[in-house]
Amino acid sequence: MSDLSEVVDSYMERTEGLKSFCDRCLRTERYEGNVVLMVVDAAFDSIGLNYFNSIVPKVLKFEEKFVKSGNVQSLEGLGNLPHERVEDLWANERSWNVATSVASHLHELGEGRGLNDRQALRTWAKNADLENWNENPIGKIHGIGLTTYQYLRMMGGVDTAMPDKIVKRVIEDILEEAGQDIPTEGDVEFVETVDRIAFLTGYRTIELCWMTWLVQSEGEKIRMEKYGDVLGRI
Repeated sequence: MSDLSEVVDSYMERTEGLKSFCDRCLRTERYEGNVVLMVVDAAFDSIGLNYFNSIVPKVLKFEEKFVKSGNVQSLEGLGNLPHERVEDLWANERSWNVATSVASHLHELGEGRGLNDRQALRTWAKNADLENWNENPIGKIHGIGLTTYQYLRMMGGVDTAMPDKIVKRVIEDILEEAGQDIPTEGDVEFVETVDRIAFLTGYRTIELCWMTWLVQSEGEKIRMEKYGDVLGRI
């Protein structure tokens, strides 16, 4: 049996640059602070494709075609963008509906309180409840599960984790290596367990979450090494 902190340290030492990436995420500064791209990222990611090979390239193409061209400059613009305009770039209509529905809700929230897009996302995230997530207006959107809900909260500044299958597998491996019997069955229960591990080891919950993806191997490199330059961009 190994000490939990030692086991977590052995994973974390392979993820140089992770802290600064998580700092940007918690400051809502991913994609140079563009909330439209954060929402598109979360929506595209909701269907479970490979994040770095499939999702990120599509988000960057969306940025090139719609954001840099001036067609979509705000959450309001994203919420009003019909699927047929993006169908050649992103065919999945269900996840596109996630993007437009989230954007519309956040825009309405911000408009009602005099907030810009970044402030709207952060205000929603701060007040969004984990325990009753499916009663939240965004949690009720068709196509949004707890993983997407949590992802949006993270980008809105909340130090939390997602109950993604990769996150679960790595966290369960860590607990097994450390001989720790902490519950990981239910999704909400799992997030609370990652919070507990963070408290016990001195890391932030968001760091544990992102670490689990970035230590995955692709070819001869782990993702942290392979996609380090991309992480600096997104």
